[in-house]
Amino acid sequence: MSAPQAPRTFGASTTAAEAIDGVDLHGRRAVVTGASSGIGVETARALAAAGSDVTLAVRNIDAGARVAALLEEELPSGSGKLTVGHLDLADRSTVVAFVAAWQGPLDILVNNAGVMATPTLTRTPDGREMQFAVNHLGHFALATGLHPALASANGARVVSLSSIGHLFSPVVFDDLDYRFRPYDPWTSYGQSKTANALFAVGAAERWADEGITVNAVMPGNVGETNLSRHVDMEQVAVFIASGELALPPGKTVQQGAATSVLLAASPTVEGVTGRYFEDCAQAKPVTARAGAVAGVAPYAQDRENAARLWAASKELVG
Repeated sequence: MSAPQAPRTFGASTTAAEAIDGVDLHGRRAVVTGASSGIGVETARALAAAGSDVTLAVRNIDAGARVAALLEEELPSGSGKLTVGHLDLADRSTVVAFVAAWQGPLDILVNNAGVMATPTLTRTPDGREMQFAVNHLGHFALATGLHPALASANGARVVSLSSIGHLFSPVVFDDLDYRFRPYDPWTSYGQSKTANALFAVGAAERWADEGITVNAVMPGNVGETNLSRHVDMEQVAVFIASGELALPPGKTVQQGAATSVLLAASPTVEGVTGRYFEDCAQAKPVTARAGAVAGVAPYAQDRENAARLWAASKELVG
């Protein structure tokens, strides 16, 4: 008689493939936004390898098609089907079209796409500040639009990608779009990432009775992605030297996708909802930004903030 196996443990070095090892997702359907590069690709790869049919929801259809073709060549036999859907989170009409085209249940939604530290104030066609609009409002419209499909699945899971960057700013409800305060790339990014965390809190409260779990994740310091294409590295160096910012240890894209994949599919987090995870574990509270390389700010888990954000977002997306 063989000895019982020890419980599986996960951590900062866990890869997406390890986080989902042994999980069977055949018959399940998933949507991963921003799946044409970086950790979005690795998230889609891991879910498809486990058997899920995965829709790559991307702004650039040609890039998405190239990724889907590459994954199809690399994935083992028996993997899930890959499809590509057009989704530009800055363009509300594409979100509406994506939702309208979806048919049937949706088991997994990974709100992965995002922009970071756009250097100048940029607005979407409907007048919203770009980072808040893309990172939060676009995903809010997508998730709430797909809510009936999530509710019709058996135990759907939603993953909202936040970041340690949320420590740069809470949601400033009186000036979401930088119409009264000077624009700053990092407080804007921080506000949007706090919103991603608060979305998980708000959705968890509203959707728990339907068996839908919603959690926020911090993927880690992953340098090999398009997310950092706007980042002023000289400014980052100044932040680090001043003690305002301390970067977490670096991760590969495979490690960066692990926490998303864990929350999307692992039985080890069955029923867990409304939480903020990093390094494949629930994050601990942090009370100050200076020197912090991990943790979640209390304002990003506050239920009143989540309720206020939900109401404001619902009004803004119409």
